[in-house]
Amino acid sequence: MKYRTKKTLFIILTLFSLTSFGQNPVIIPKEFIETIPPKVGSDEWYPLNHSQNKFEVKIIDEKLEVEKVNKTNKCELNISNGKLIGINNGEWGGKLTFIPIDTNKQNIEIKSGNIKFIFTFKEKIYFIEGLAHMGYSGGAIFELDTIENKFSYNKLVDFDDAPEAFTIYQDKFLIATHEKFYVVKDFKKELVFQDAFWRSLYPNSIAVLDEENVFLGIRGGIVKLNLKDKTLKFYKYDNK
Repeated sequence: MKYRTKKTLFIILTLFSLTSFGQNPVIIPKEFIETIPPKVGSDEWYPLNHSQNKFEVKIIDEKLEVEKVNKTNKCELNISNGKLIGINNGEWGGKLTFIPIDTNKQNIEIKSGNIKFIFTFKEKIYFIEGLAHMGYSGGAIFELDTIENKFSYNKLVDFDDAPEAFTIYQDKFLIATHEKFYVVKDFKKELVFQDAFWRSLYPNSIAVLDEENVFLGIRGGIVKLNLKDKTLKFYKYDNK
């Protein structure tokens, strides 16, 4: 009886431990050192702003993967009768274009603007536009309608800060802007972080394990966000 009691107690404690602390704790690559997030414009922030190291984050097999990246200025989405191509040339503009499969048909320019992302969600097509230049920073989410090669779009969500990185998690859009972070559900936005230290560190990717482990790739390092308690940690790249 004592043996069974001890064995049962051990199993209970093990299950409690796994439930409390998680079975797969996130491992941060050793080249990234937890550092106090610098203030924008500080001596600690400027080297990050000028860093040539830009990091992309991914979750693969429930593990965090980080790699250096050189983001292109183009995004694409294949649809039934052709391809949508978005171009983002920053201050020099951009556009959203449809290229039909039938080469006898002409390309269609749908909209001018800096197109950051094109994606499908619940069988509909959306695109995100954004620009941060000089004193301006802003963007929006649009729904795109395609009927017989005739295109129209409708603005659903406005941002007063330029969207930079985006992902879909469950039924929510997670969007890191130039210096903020939003959660968008049912096309209603919630501001989670504002005046963030990653201003002008150009977020490029978001990877999600769960709401307590959301990662952001930026210049000079990566950021870990906890959307439940609205806290963040900065991990600076250090290859020494």
